[in-house]
Amino acid sequence: MSPVSLATLRKGARGVVVDVRDDAQSLGDESQSTVSRRLLELGFVPGEAFEVVEEIWPGGDPMAIRLGNTTFALRRREASSVIVEPA
Repeated sequence: MSPVSLATLRKGARGVVVDVRDDAQSLGDESQSTVSRRLLELGFVPGEAFEVVEEIWPGGDPMAIRLGNTTFALRRREASSVIVEPA
């Protein structure tokens, strides 16, 4: 399966992180946005396995993501920066 945004997945989905996109409006500089930098610091790095463990309804926002032994709550807007390859 081809890489997709983490924000498009539903409860029970598993896979591997491929990349974290920079969602900042770049004006010629190569600095990353605060959100993408923070996601990398939290462990959303290429090769890391993940599982979508819960979605809040209605709307599915935020979503709970298990990464290693830690569970994170991410808004879909934040999760859209994480590119993953579903299992």
